[in-house]
Amino acid sequence: MDQKRGFEVAKGFENAGINLPIRKTKYSAGYDIEAAEDCIIPSFKKGMNPTLVKTGLKAYMQDDEVLMLYNRSSNPKKKGLILSNSVGVIDKDYYGNPDNDGHIMFAFYNIKEEDIEIKKGDAIGQAVFQKYLVTDDDVATGERLGGFGSTSK
Repeated sequence: MDQKRGFEVAKGFENAGINLPIRKTKYSAGYDIEAAEDCIIPSFKKGMNPTLVKTGLKAYMQDDEVLMLYNRSSNPKKKGLILSNSVGVIDKDYYGNPDNDGHIMFAFYNIKEEDIEIKKGDAIGQAVFQKYLVTDDDVATGERLGGFGSTSK
């Protein structure tokens, strides 16, 4: 079978009971993503870094596709969780990179006054595969050599 797009368990999570994402309804755009392990997201304090919530997943896709990571609509109100980057962008060449094998993580801030506990298996976000376009004069030739945040290095 010719693989076009999908999810796999990332290296280091093979025996962690990771569930591959599914769409819950016939017309859902997003695949529901779960936390790979328990974690605490501390209440926001000025100057703090976002908490990276591990999923134990990586994603493969076609050359002209991207995987967009979105927050769950209920997270801000119920748990006080917002994505630090508003929308996460997973490029095709993130898959299998030498730094972290393309492990997908969600970068959250907690805007509630109390710390929030995330349990393994909790739904934390959704992922949507999308096509993208390039300009007529596009000449991108660089190659990804690392994982999270490596394209600006």
